[in-house]
Amino acid sequence: MSEGAKLDATQVDRYSRHIILDEVGPDGQQKLLNSRVLCIGAGGLGSPIIQYLAAAGVGTLGIVDDDEVERSNLQRQVIHGDGDVGRKKVDSAEEFVHEMNPDVEVEKHDMRVAPNNIENLIQSYDFVVDGTDNFATRYLVNDACTLADKPFSHGAIFKFEGQVTSFTDPDGPCYRCMFPEAPPEGMVPNCAAAGVIGVLPGVVGVIQATEVVKHILDIGESLDGRMVFYDSLEMSFDVVEIRPDPNCPVCSEAPSIDSVQEVEYDAACSIN
Repeated sequence: MSEGAKLDATQVDRYSRHIILDEVGPDGQQKLLNSRVLCIGAGGLGSPIIQYLAAAGVGTLGIVDDDEVERSNLQRQVIHGDGDVGRKKVDSAEEFVHEMNPDVEVEKHDMRVAPNNIENLIQSYDFVVDGTDNFATRYLVNDACTLADKPFSHGAIFKFEGQVTSFTDPDGPCYRCMFPEAPPEGMVPNCAAAGVIGVLPGVVGVIQATEVVKHILDIGESLDGRMVFYDSLEMSFDVVEIRPDPNCPVCSEAPSIDSVQEVEYDAACSIN
């Protein structure tokens, strides 16, 4: 949808509950329709992120994933169905989005993000959402987005617990300020070994999608500088402040990392 375009009658009907909000209105809905958001991962976290951003009318959704749908995914990856088993997740996700909202254009990226492709990949998007399942990719997304001043959201899940934050202020902290390095290999098992409750990524992913919508509309308070820890068994939310690390290798005044090409991203420690 072009910058000067007006909502048509079908769109006014579809987004009517947005439009009547003073904080959104027709101009805000047009901002959403004109926005470009990249979701890295179309699995447990990516599913609710994609689902709710599509429903909200984010005009262009880039979806990155090189995986195929497995039956064990279906307990939590709600944009895929039984008939999608064996299909590429980007294809299944695209079909889901088009059936939900024909306003949304899907840009499929059937690949795994890597140091040699992530900089070009994120360049054309307004916001990046990290819905990945391993530490190596989280650090890669953090480093690439931080170096490019690209706003992004981080989410992670494990068994019954989740965490989520956003990094939208170029002068604020990054993921490495809180977690300078990934835990040693083998310390955190993946979901195949440890399990994950199916409803958990829905909560974390929807918070991430909320952060995206607020950023595009420039409303509310971002989670920038704060991380929410969610315990589904205790039904508790704890918020921890993230402070900029003056010695951070990426976002400090004297960073030791100037390019993702300089870092060896180890693929260990999957936790989704």
